[in-house]
Amino acid sequence: MKIHEVFPYLRVKGAARALAFYKTAFDAEEKFRLVEPGGRVGHAEIIVGAATLMVSDEYPEMGILGPESIGGTAIALHLHVDDADALIARAVEAGATVVRAPVDQFYGERSGTVRDPFGHEWHIGHEIEKVTPEEMQRRWDVMLTKG
Repeated sequence: MKIHEVFPYLRVKGAARALAFYKTAFDAEEKFRLVEPGGRVGHAEIIVGAATLMVSDEYPEMGILGPESIGGTAIALHLHVDDADALIARAVEAGATVVRAPVDQFYGERSGTVRDPFGHEWHIGHEIEKVTPEEMQRRWDVMLTKG
């Protein structure tokens, strides 16, 4: 069996607000959304860069909960961009919170992390140098021995 694609599926409280945030912060393009008569978003798809993300409101009655309801998130989405500092600033202006300010990393990327208003974390980075896996490991080892 061949897997053709992987689609991150974000569950949030307030999917309509989240979709608006993703458009403002990350230039997301909405493909479509399915909305219940009461306004709850059952399913929406957006394009961020070249990736499709799926988004829905919470459905507690089905065990579908977002980060706010479960007290955090166990995953992060990584956006590889042209200018991490600029996109982090834009996300913060749109309502995100800085978790980790952008800094130059040992693996050849300048990156930082923001938490969107709905509890999802986004690592945002851009390449500052090409680093081989062997060099990354060497730098990692050095960094760990410095304590």
